[in-house]
Amino acid sequence: MSSVLTEVSGRMGDNYPYFHPLYAGQMLKPPHPIARAAYAMAMGINPNNHALDGGRASSHMEIEAVREIAAMFGWEEYLGHLTSGGTFANLEALWVAGLLAPSKTIAASEQSHYTHSRISAVLKLPFQKIPVDALGRMDIAALESALQQGEIGTVVVTLGTTALGAVDPLSEILDLRRKYNFRIHVDAAYGGYFKLASNLDEDAARAFARISETDSIVVDPHKHGLQPYGCGCILFRDPAVGRFYKHDSPYTYFTSSDLHLGEISLECSRAGASAVALWATQQLLPLVRAGNFAGGLERSRLAAQSLSARLEADPRFITGPRPQLDIVVWAIQTPSLEESSHRAQKIFDRAAQQDLHLALVQLPVAFFGTEHWPGRDESESVTCLRSVLMKPEHEAWIGEIWRRLLIAAEN
Repeated sequence: MSSVLTEVSGRMGDNYPYFHPLYAGQMLKPPHPIARAAYAMAMGINPNNHALDGGRASSHMEIEAVREIAAMFGWEEYLGHLTSGGTFANLEALWVAGLLAPSKTIAASEQSHYTHSRISAVLKLPFQKIPVDALGRMDIAALESALQQGEIGTVVVTLGTTALGAVDPLSEILDLRRKYNFRIHVDAAYGGYFKLASNLDEDAARAFARISETDSIVVDPHKHGLQPYGCGCILFRDPAVGRFYKHDSPYTYFTSSDLHLGEISLECSRAGASAVALWATQQLLPLVRAGNFAGGLERSRLAAQSLSARLEADPRFITGPRPQLDIVVWAIQTPSLEESSHRAQKIFDRAAQQDLHLALVQLPVAFFGTEHWPGRDESESVTCLRSVLMKPEHEAWIGEIWRRLLIAAEN
C-alpha cells in the first residue's frame, strides 16, 4: 500500500494548483476542510443513500441538508434530494417536465449549458435555443416570439451561465408564464447560492428574488457550496411529482416503512458520504444572508468587479458583458479577429508561466462589439480569456493577479 500510495502522490502532482487564488481559470473550488473531514469519516462506513437500510444516519442528514437548501430558496413544502451532480439533477427536472407536458418543447438560451440539449435528446423531447441579449441573458422578445407558436412546455432559466455567469431575466419570464402557461425550470447549478449575496446588481437581484415562484431548481453544492465532487441537488415545488418516481423494490428494503430517498430519485446507489459532508458544512456555515458563507460569495463578486474595472481601463483589452456574478471575460484589442484569438492564446500560455492560471473561451463577437473588428459579423466567434473568481480569497489577490496578467500581456 505504501508503494502504491507513494506513486499516487507523485502522479497527482501533475495538476494545476486549483486550491490557490492564482488559479483563476475554470469552475474549481476546494472543498471546505470540514466537508473533507466529514466525508472521510463517513467513508469508514461507506453508506448508500438509496435506502434507509443502506444509509440510516446519512439519509436523515441528507433530508435535513436539502431542507436547508430549499429554505434558502423560500420553499417549505417541496420534493428534493441530492444527486451525483448538476447534469443528473437537470435530467430529473426535464424528465418530470416531459411527463407533465409530453412531446412539448424544452427551450433554453443559447448560453445555457449544453447538457440541456443532450438531456432533451435522451428524453426524446424537442429542444429550442432562444437568442440572448448583449449581456448573455435570454432575450425576452425572442422568447415571447417562440412561445407564441404554442409548442414550448418548459423554459429553462439559467441563473449563472457557465461562460459568462449571466443571469437570465427570471422576473420577466415569470410574467410571460401568466400569458402562455409553461413550466419554468431554473438551472442554478453554478449561481444558486448567490441568492444569499447582498451585493448583486439590480437585474440579478430581481431574478433571485422571485426564484421561489418557479417549478423546479437545480443547484450544485460541489461548486459554490464547498463540497467535494459529486454533489448536486434537485428541488421540485410540487411534492406531488413524487408519483412519477413510484416503484416497487420487493427484494431489499423491509426494515422501515418510511419513505426512502430511492423512491424519489432516478439514481439508485448514491454516496451517503456526500450528504454527511454537506450537512456538516451547513452546520458550520449556515445558508443565511449576512453570514460567513454569504460573505464569501460577496467577496467573490467584489473580486470580479475589481478585475473587470481594471480591464476596462486598459486599452489593450476589450471587456465582455459586465459580470453579474463572479465570472469575467475579456478579449484582446487587435486589428483582426484572428490576431485577437491568437493573442489570447499567447497570453494564456504566458500567464501560466507566471503561475497565473486563466481559462480560454470562444464567444460571439456581439458580446464585445463589432466596432472593434470592422467588417466582421457579430455571430463570428473570438477566442478570449475568462476568469472564474469563485474563491473568496480572490478578492485579496486581485492586485497580484493583475500584475502577473500585465506581464503576460507585454509584447
